[in-house]
Amino acid sequence: MDPATIGARLASSVVTPLIKKLFVKEGPGAGLVNQPVRISSLISFRGEKRTLTEKDLTKLAAELVAQATRHAGPGERPCPADEDELVAEKLATTLYALGDLDMNDIQAVQLGHRGLAHELAHATRTRGRDTLRLSQGGEALHERLLDTACLHILHFFTQRSTFVARSLVEQSGQLSDLITKIDILIERIPSQSAQDAGFERRYAEYMIGKHSTLTIVGIDLSHAEATWPLDAAYLSLEAVSSAEERPLGSFTDETPTVPQHAALPSALPADRALSGHQRVLLRGIAGSGKTTLVQWLAVCTARQEALRGLEQLIGRVPFVLPLRTIARQESLPSPASFLASVHNPLDGAQPPGWADRVLTAGRGLLLVDGIDEIPERDRERTRAWLADLLIAYPDNLWLVTSRPSAVEDDWLGAQDFAEFTLSPMSREDMAAFIDRWHEAARQTCRTEEERAELNAYQSALHTAVRTKQDLTRLATNPLMCGLICALHRARRGYLPPGRKALYDAALSMLLTRRDTERHIYAPGDVQLDEEPQIQLLQRLAYYLIRNGEAELDRDRAEHLIEEALPSVPAARALGDAPAILRHLLLRSGLLREPSVSTVDFVHRTFQDYLGAKAAVEAWDVGLLIRNAHDAQWEDVIRMAVAHGRPRERAELLRKLLEVARHENSAESALRLFLLAMACLEHAPDLDPAIRDEVTRNAMEFVPPLTVPRARELATVGPLVLELLPGPEGLTDEVAECCVVTASRIPVDAAIPYLARFADHPAVGVRAQLASSWGRFDTERYFHEVILRLGRDSLYFVAESMEQLRMLLDTGPRPWLILRGDFTADEIRDNLRAEEVTRLRLNRNDVVSDLGTALGHLSDLETLYLTGCFAARDLSRLAGLPLHTLVYEPPGPAGRTIFPKGLGELTALERLKIFIDQAGTHPRHFPPGVTWLDLSIRAESLDATWLAMVFPRLRHLNVAFLHGADRPLDLSPLAALPDLETVTIANAEVTDPHALPGVTVTAPVVLTRDGT
Repeated sequence: MDPATIGARLASSVVTPLIKKLFVKEGPGAGLVNQPVRISSLISFRGEKRTLTEKDLTKLAAELVAQATRHAGPGERPCPADEDELVAEKLATTLYALGDLDMNDIQAVQLGHRGLAHELAHATRTRGRDTLRLSQGGEALHERLLDTACLHILHFFTQRSTFVARSLVEQSGQLSDLITKIDILIERIPSQSAQDAGFERRYAEYMIGKHSTLTIVGIDLSHAEATWPLDAAYLSLEAVSSAEERPLGSFTDETPTVPQHAALPSALPADRALSGHQRVLLRGIAGSGKTTLVQWLAVCTARQEALRGLEQLIGRVPFVLPLRTIARQESLPSPASFLASVHNPLDGAQPPGWADRVLTAGRGLLLVDGIDEIPERDRERTRAWLADLLIAYPDNLWLVTSRPSAVEDDWLGAQDFAEFTLSPMSREDMAAFIDRWHEAARQTCRTEEERAELNAYQSALHTAVRTKQDLTRLATNPLMCGLICALHRARRGYLPPGRKALYDAALSMLLTRRDTERHIYAPGDVQLDEEPQIQLLQRLAYYLIRNGEAELDRDRAEHLIEEALPSVPAARALGDAPAILRHLLLRSGLLREPSVSTVDFVHRTFQDYLGAKAAVEAWDVGLLIRNAHDAQWEDVIRMAVAHGRPRERAELLRKLLEVARHENSAESALRLFLLAMACLEHAPDLDPAIRDEVTRNAMEFVPPLTVPRARELATVGPLVLELLPGPEGLTDEVAECCVVTASRIPVDAAIPYLARFADHPAVGVRAQLASSWGRFDTERYFHEVILRLGRDSLYFVAESMEQLRMLLDTGPRPWLILRGDFTADEIRDNLRAEEVTRLRLNRNDVVSDLGTALGHLSDLETLYLTGCFAARDLSRLAGLPLHTLVYEPPGPAGRTIFPKGLGELTALERLKIFIDQAGTHPRHFPPGVTWLDLSIRAESLDATWLAMVFPRLRHLNVAFLHGADRPLDLSPLAALPDLETVTIANAEVTDPHALPGVTVTAPVVLTRDGT
């Protein structure tokens, strides 16, 4: 949404009370009706029952004009001051035409607010009332005010209790969303000069053009077609919180003593990691989609469209800061240099101080990509640079990306960054990616025969990924999945086994076969064979790796090629070094120019693979071992083992183990032992003694004792499954960790191991098993694991209709979690009324009518609505016996959605909810709540309000999301006769002894005298 759409900068809190005066109040007993209502019967300033005179209408319009001019930008008054009265008079005249419209409320809502404004203006002209002539600025202000008024008029219609039920759900939702977005924009965007606003529009257009396409790996396209629209390519993967424990205050459905299970981390779509966090450090392996996510967020923010679920991006300005580029400069950039540091051509056009104004207002979205792509020596200065920016500009959104082990846990913890890790692609993700890849490839087919052939490849690849364990494991990130699609097509359905063979085949396809099979070369053209190209490319790759760089100057690249020519004489047929580099950039498919006079590899994975080959050929084993602790070198070392001969592999692994044993840090030793273990899958021919030694050292860390250690162990892959112990003799906590490790290795071999834990008595173990279904073959996992899980006290998880039907066809499942966009009809038609007692809807963006979806569940006692954007009206659940509700919408950063109809849930006893601040009227809350879990965005809380709103409270948990600005006085809670426990997070309390007999838990406790 362009900032211009906020029109006259009038927030709903200003407009709504004025608009309500235009219409008659509903009488007592008003309810749902079956017919639309004529607009002329609703207005309050015409007819026998009018309560608003024409003079009052003019005053109302004058107030709208006054509010609009009061909030205009500096020096940007919308019209001359002497025209304010005329604009108000014209606005009143136009609104008066509401009584002349021959339409009802539903027809008006269908028109939309701009259509209604047009009808009012037309009615005014046809009746000869449009006699006032205004300046251009005055006319523009009148149009913007009329648009704003009509938007709120239509919203008023849809909120009336007599509005025809469910008649225009979609349009009503759109009106609510638009008003919410406008309010956020007004709050977030300060008054701007026309110069700033104009530049931001131009900058947004550039960002959309720059970042809205991706390169399609392995699809032969013409130059004009050589990009893949981001909208078609983007696949939202899941990000898992790196925190070991859930936030304080979360409660289970049982008693306070039931523990939370760390094996079930908070997970959400990666692009929504910023929904509840202003600062996020996102980790992901090479090719997992970190940079694609950065592009997606940048484009969504620049477009300001379709931001449902991404409201935190409304009114923001994206800054994409790839560290591989900006860290090569002598000093990291200040905001004024952001555009120059990434070679943005609009740098010279930005108004002086523009970036500072954006960040000072807290409107920036700063996307800092690739901590792992800069040398380790530069990471500390990068952290200091980030810390300084955060001190100067604290209120912006930040996303920093890195490979998992490039920086230690909590690297930005002091700066309040939440940490998330991108999960591997699930089977559903792989299937969706394969479909999207083939759809893009289908655009290049010239004949129906080619399309039919591609359809056959697509179907065969789906089958292969489902049935071949090695292939399934390789395809767990977008880069590898794309390579597999390309090779499968290029090799007519044949795929090489193993990662090294896959890379070899990919290089062959990109370097020679593609051009040869496409007849790129004419007779007599000079062609360069595959091997000379690889030799030159690996020189460039090894230079980058040795120097800890991600890109190099073009002059340096030419110099490296010139040095290599005596060893690669075949390349001289193409000419001198600049000509050879041009050829590699144009034809290899592996190099690119990210900016003028710089060169890099299209993906870091290819750089690591070729650099490892160069290291092995030069036998720089000392260099490899010295850098083994650096995350930038981990993939290089794995691939070096793959490239090496058996004797070389043994020597490399032996030295790696020796270094690990002499590490002072246990964490560093663990990483090296696990790295050695991970190398084994690339060493099919290896001295058995070395293999046993590597395995024996890794066994020191098996079984894992913590969830983070369990996740780290899973990165080794299927080899770990042979080392993990069975459930016999394990504590509940260790059993849970073992299941976490195995469940994150999505190969068929993990299923029999996981099935051994299906009868485990610990709920946390069985909950992890139920939650991991989507990572494995649906039918096999269902029959071997899900069907064996006891149903008592366990939530079963469904992420698709196939899974849900399998669950429900095998008997009642009283406790269910439905993840994803199940429609209201799907839920209603499949969940049987008496069978479901506890239900969690997670990340559902489509269900808005909870009455249709859940109203028939006559025994529903517990409901979780987590990340359900459209589920804002609870009133139609009033007839259900709900006693527990968790309401956690994906509200925009800094704002909270308060549900309508919450106060009507009179049976409710346990409530978890987010609020902006205390002060909501008691009638909006259920009267019988005894257990309250409150997350508050404000920095203070009046305990008197709590005591008044929740008179039956027994247990209270309060978490201040952004900290409290003053100690919390708990003494008013003494008025609650049944209160037993109070837990406060992120705030001090003045006197815990003010509540005798109540257990008070708070991080810091101060008495009234400060002692």
